[in-house]
Amino acid sequence: RESTRGKVDGRTQEIQRLAGRSLRAVVDLQALGERQITLDCDVLQADGGTRTAAITGSWVALHDCLTWMSARDMFKAWPLKDHVAAVSCGIHGGVSVLDLDYAEDSEADTDANFVMTGSGNIVEVQGTAEKTPFSEAELLSLLALARKGIGKLVDLQKMAVACARTTRGPPRR
Repeated sequence: RESTRGKVDGRTQEIQRLAGRSLRAVVDLQALGERQITLDCDVLQADGGTRTAAITGSWVALHDCLTWMSARDMFKAWPLKDHVAAVSCGIHGGVSVLDLDYAEDSEADTDANFVMTGSGNIVEVQGTAEKTPFSEAELLSLLALARKGIGKLVDLQKMAVACARTTRGPPRR
C-alpha cells in the first residue's frame, strides 16, 4: 500500500486508472450528479489477474454504495447502467487459457486482459505478445473465452448484490 507512504508506483497508478475507466463506462455520470465516489480495493488473494479481480469486485462495492445513496434519495435516477467485469486470458503452450495462474502468466506466449459489460460490450482490451505475435484468430479465441468468463462473473455479481439485499433488509428512508 504505497499510497499510505505518499507515493504510488506506476503499476498501481495504471491499475487505478484502468479500474476507474472501467467503472465510469457503466455509470450515468449525469444521474450521479456532482458527486465523487472513491473505492479502495485491496486484492487479498489472487494467483494472477489482480487488476481484473479489482475491477470485478469494485463493481460490487460501487453497487453497494449506490444502493446506500439511493436509500437516502441522493439522486433521482439509478446511475448504474450495467455490470462490468474483467478477466485475464492468454495463450500458454499454444492453447487459449482463461484466468491464467501466476506460473501460466509468467510463461505465456500472449497475455491479455478483457473488461466487458454485462451486456457483452467491450470496455477495454489489453493484449501483449510476450513471446510470439498472435493472430486475429487467436485474439478472437481469447475474446470468446473472455465473454464466457465475464458472463460467469456477472452472474456472481448478481448473486452478491441480491444476497446483500436480503441480509441487510429493506433500505432505510
